[in-house]
This record gives sequence, structure tokens and C-alpha cells, in this order.
Amino acid sequence: MRHFTLLFSFCLLLTGLYAQEATSLEVYNILQAKCATCHSGVDAPAGLDLQGSGATLNARMQDVYTTLYNQTPANATAAAKGDAYIYPGRADRSFLFRKMNSGLEPTVHLEASGDEGQSMPPYGEPVLTNVEKELIRQWILYGAPAAGTVVDRAILESYYSGMAQASFPDGPPPAPAPEEGFQIKMGPFYLAPGDELEYFQKYELELPEEIEVNRLDMKIGTYSHHFIMYNFGPGGDAGIAEGFRTNPFHNNVKLVAAIQEPTDLNLPENTAFRWDEGLIADLNSHYINYSATLVYQAEVYVNVYTQTTGTAAQEMFTELLVKGNIPIPNNESTTTHTQVVNPNWGEVYLWGLMGHTHKYGTSYKAWRREGLQATEMLYDAACPRGEPGCVSPYFDYRHIPFRYFEPLEPVTMNFANGLIHEAKWVNDGPTSVNFGPTSDDEMMVMVAMYTEDSTGVQVVPTEEIITAHDVLKVSPSPASDWVQVQSPDYIQDGTFVLFDATGRQVWQQSVSGTRFLVERGVWPAGMYWYQLQTSQAKAYTGKILWLE
Repeated sequence: MRHFTLLFSFCLLLTGLYAQEATSLEVYNILQAKCATCHSGVDAPAGLDLQGSGATLNARMQDVYTTLYNQTPANATAAAKGDAYIYPGRADRSFLFRKMNSGLEPTVHLEASGDEGQSMPPYGEPVLTNVEKELIRQWILYGAPAAGTVVDRAILESYYSGMAQASFPDGPPPAPAPEEGFQIKMGPFYLAPGDELEYFQKYELELPEEIEVNRLDMKIGTYSHHFIMYNFGPGGDAGIAEGFRTNPFHNNVKLVAAIQEPTDLNLPENTAFRWDEGLIADLNSHYINYSATLVYQAEVYVNVYTQTTGTAAQEMFTELLVKGNIPIPNNESTTTHTQVVNPNWGEVYLWGLMGHTHKYGTSYKAWRREGLQATEMLYDAACPRGEPGCVSPYFDYRHIPFRYFEPLEPVTMNFANGLIHEAKWVNDGPTSVNFGPTSDDEMMVMVAMYTEDSTGVQVVPTEEIITAHDVLKVSPSPASDWVQVQSPDYIQDGTFVLFDATGRQVWQQSVSGTRFLVERGVWPAGMYWYQLQTSQAKAYTGKILWLE
């Protein structure tokens, strides 16, 4: 197996939190107010003393921290699952959080058999508020540090007071049946209005044996910039802290998938990702809160579907092709960068290609390279499905298409042959930019998925991907006060979102049926972009021009 060393940094620093008290002290104070009335001293239930011993507050707090952090619960059922009272980075595996969750997180619950006891605090005792439970959950997700401030309580209070927008307002998507696979969740984390955050998270998959994965159904919210999943190679996670982190620290990882919109990735028949026993994943989520008033709850769900080991004839590989030096001056002229991809791999069989830029991007293309020259164009991000030769090309950096090759496309990779990818930008911003992590920087990244042989592979044609212009009828166009959006019968419900020219969301509405109105309100004249995200996780995009 080939491993691609990624010197690929998405670094954002948390700011504005240092005036608060340490989060661990906030957690301790919550435990004192709501739990320590029962759980204190040598006679505490289950031997769990949440008051702590010591002559000072800090000593008592440290005593409780030592009792909880990575410590095996007294409950035999929880202990048998390998959980801890506080499992750093994983609220779902933290028995203390599961006991006090009481519906805050629908996917986290106590065993239905009752072997893990009842929710806490018990009836008649002071209950924890949603803000208190969320603060504890966030502290755990950030690695449950003993010192430092990692959670802004004011943001949580705003969210739970109603100043809120969620990635999944209807609740978590259902997980696969146990015999079909399992669900991975990253988050939540919370963004203040106008904020932008990107995190990595080491995630133990708890695989008891090698598995074959033939489908990844990846679900992200409207405000997601991207989601990327990596797997660590042997020892690659050594020294990497638990919980959310801003630095990738990638020394030995393998790319699995990278998406910019909800994607149900069904691999070709008789292919699969092969994941080893005990594999540890690394999840990467980047969200931008376009709202000027609401706190955003960012989450990612990945439904992993498996098949009997040994079913796949070929293993699916994924590579991230990065050009890291892309200076783009702010001269409002077109800037072009290209990169030759020519590792000595021999013949491979492409299943998919997808490019990625940020907001100044205007084009992304890729060609086959033969005899040191670019020949056949294989990918054009301005066309539906990424297939070159479309009649009305339209490049939307937020929704760059993935091209699937049906059948697999053989490509020889060596010194003289391979691929060439090219991106173009027009920088009309305030400063020159280069490769970087935020939406104010730029990127030139291509994802390539392939097998090393095509024997036994059967590619079933994917459902036709159609642009919004072919599916949705928006009239009148251009418009003055309102437009009517009409969709075909197979699109019955979803979420319609409108963005202005800066990428800021100005309107969102849940829709049902095949016809609805969008009234202009107070929006100024100009070009606006829309996205209709259906309940089947398909996205249709287009534009509306409001006249003066």
C-alpha cells in the first residue's frame, strides 16, 4: 500500500477565550452544584467521590480530575466496553457524560438493558441545564484538559437561548443497521456569528479485525467548507493528543475521502477500502458560520458500510495531489498554476477525480499526460459531473464536482506519463494570497481515487447528476421582487439556501412540495447563488439576479 505523506496544514487558533476561568474548574463547579450532594466522601455511590479531598479548591478539583480522567468505571457493563468515566476526546465513550446526557445527544445513551443504571442526577435532585451538559461535553471533546480555557460558555448560552442554527436541525441521520456497518460522528463544535473553525480529531474505530468498506455516506451541513477523512499508518498517531486540535501533525497518514458537500460514496462492485484491525482514523472538519446573528452548531456524520472480508477483488486507493506554492496577486487578472503528477506507479485505473479551490477560483481542469505532453482532458470542474465538453460551463468553488469514470480509466504513471492538473483564480480581494487554511487563503488540491488492477471490477453507472439549471425552473429571471422555484416530482422536500456575492448566507428555508416562492425583501440588487439541499443528500445549485 502506498502512503502519501501530507505536509498539509489547516491551522486556525482559538482566540478570545482567555479571560474566562479554566474549563476544568467550570466542570468541577457544575459537579459540586448538581452531583456532589450524593457523590461525596467514602460512602459515595459506586465509590465515586465527586467532591474530592484536599485543603484547597485546587487540591479537591485535582483529586476529582484524577478520579475521572481515563479511569475505568465501577459499572461492569461500561468497563467491559472499554469506556472511562472521562474518555478524552470521546463524549460517547465517557460514562460520566452518558449518565448525565438525558437526551441532549440522541446518539449517546445508557444501555437499554438497564445494566448501566439510571440517568443522573436522580429524580428530585437539581437537574443539569443543557448549557451545563454541553459545557461538559465540549470539555471532553477538546480532550478534557486539566488546565486552560477551551470552551466559551457565552457561545453555548447564546445557542441554547435560541440564537441557534444547527448543521442537522432535524436531528442526527440514522446509522446503518449493526449488521451493515456503523456510524462515526465528529462534533459538535460551536461557531460564533461570522466565525470560522477547522479541527482535526484522532478517532479510534475499535475494529476487532480487518474489514472491507464498500460505501461511505458522508453527511455535512450547509456551512461546511470541507470534510476529509484520513487513516493513520502504523504508529502514525503516536504523540497526537486526544480531542479537537488545530494542527494536523501528519507524519504517516493515508487519505480515504475528501468532500465539499454531502456525498454518498458507493465504491464500484468488487472494490473496497481495506481497514486493518485497530485502525485509527483522523477526521478533519472545516466550517464557516455565514450568519451575522446566530451561533452555528457544526457536526459531521459518516455512515460506514462493510462487506464480508475477502469479497473485494481490488483495493481502492485515494491520493491527495497538492500544489503548495500558488502565489496569486490581487491584480484582478487571471492567475494560472499547473502541476505535473508523475510518480512511478506503473498503470493505475482511475475511478474518480475532484479539484478544490477557495473563493477566488475560476477553473479547475486535469489532462492525461503522455510522452511529456498534455493530451486528453479528463476533468473539468465547470461541467456537470466534471465531464469535459459541457455546453454551458459554470464553475462554483463551493460545489466542485467529482468525476466518476465508468468504466475505470487506465492511466500510466511514470516519468513521461501521468496527469497534469491546472487551476485558475481571479483575485479581486484586498491582498495577494497563497496556499493556506482559511477561506481568505487559496488552495490547489486534487483528489484521485484508483485501483491498481481492473480485474473483477464491475462499475455500475452512478445516478445521473444534473445541474440545477436542468432541474429547477426559477422565474422570472432576472427578477425584481420575487421568484418562483419549481422542481420535478422526485424532489419533494429539502432546504433552500441563498448566498450573496461574498458567500454570506442571507436566507434559508425548509421547503416541501414542488413549488415555492422566494421573496426579495431588503436584499440589494446583484447576483446571488442558491443551493437546494434535498433530503436525499443531493445538492442543486444555481444563481438569481435581482435587478435595481
